[in-house]
Amino acid sequence: MDLDYYEILEVDRNASFEEIKRAYRKLALKYHPDRNPGDREAEERFKMINEAYQVLSDEKKRAVYDRYGKAGLENQGFRGFDKSSYDDIMDFFEQVFGSAFREGFEGRRRKERRYPLDLTVEVEITFQEALFGTKKEIEYNYKVPCQSCRGTGAKDGVLQTCPECHGGGQIYYRQGFMTFSQTCPVCNGQGEVAQERCPQCYGYGYTTERETITIEIPEGVDSDDRIRVSGKGNRAPSGERGDLYIDIYVREDDHFVRHGDDIYMEVPVFFTQAALGERITIPTPRGERELELKVGTGDKEQFRFKGEGFTNVRTGRRGDLIVQVRVVYPKKLTEEQRELLKKLEESFGIESRPYTDKFSSLFQKIKGWFSK
Repeated sequence: MDLDYYEILEVDRNASFEEIKRAYRKLALKYHPDRNPGDREAEERFKMINEAYQVLSDEKKRAVYDRYGKAGLENQGFRGFDKSSYDDIMDFFEQVFGSAFREGFEGRRRKERRYPLDLTVEVEITFQEALFGTKKEIEYNYKVPCQSCRGTGAKDGVLQTCPECHGGGQIYYRQGFMTFSQTCPVCNGQGEVAQERCPQCYGYGYTTERETITIEIPEGVDSDDRIRVSGKGNRAPSGERGDLYIDIYVREDDHFVRHGDDIYMEVPVFFTQAALGERITIPTPRGERELELKVGTGDKEQFRFKGEGFTNVRTGRRGDLIVQVRVVYPKKLTEEQRELLKKLEESFGIESRPYTDKFSSLFQKIKGWFSK
């Protein structure tokens, strides 16, 4: 259950903007990750505090939230902070407190982050594996800090202040009366550069290691779903290790088509079977099933098997199997077959000529066009 934004900031619902801002400053500083290293709870609290302030400090967003809650904000396209993005939050933090706070908090962190700690790999699975779930052994490379340069990229770890940004990591330029900043292109925001490039890692600050893990892929996953494996990403010089994200790609099947949690399949049926109605056995993803055709089954007519589709990974609800009939007609007829079909047609009498009744008035109308 989501906490109330006012409760998160510990303010009254009638609090003024200044009261909200003061509460935010106090709590954001208290729970900032650099003041609580390794404290996951504090990090999550910090993200919640920033999300709450972004809403309550905006007059329009606050009005929508007061009336409709978070659902109302989501309907208007607001999704809160991307909780996986530290930079998004720090950008907002800097807007409220100024760049000095960001530089002070990120000074130590910035020197470590020569590469992202989180890592993404793609895993391809079959339609069947997506339907029933599977275990996969994954072999991948991840980054570790270079031991020779201690992750600095500099020979023997010797660094000097960046001559371009003078250690700030940012460069500033003016355009008209506006001042803009950007990450220093010389040190890539590190504030320091190598006097001499490390010969072991060629100045990158890291080497790679290979690891093999086995993961459980739940039933019902689909392409673009993502599985997070905690603590299996790249390693920082501090020893901290990021997360491994596994992007799923499901190969298409030759016989079955997935749409959401439902499965579609086409069953060819000879025209006599469709006309007479028969019980036929069909192969489905979950085994053989009996399909009972009614008399006069039409082309593209669908039959639904409840609960025979994919299991939704979020709700646990299972979709359906939809069987679509494709009526097959003979491509060639012998004289005997032709005569038999004519006799069959005649046996139905007027019923075999439904177009006669449907178009009788139209026939008369068209004749009238030419009699004038």
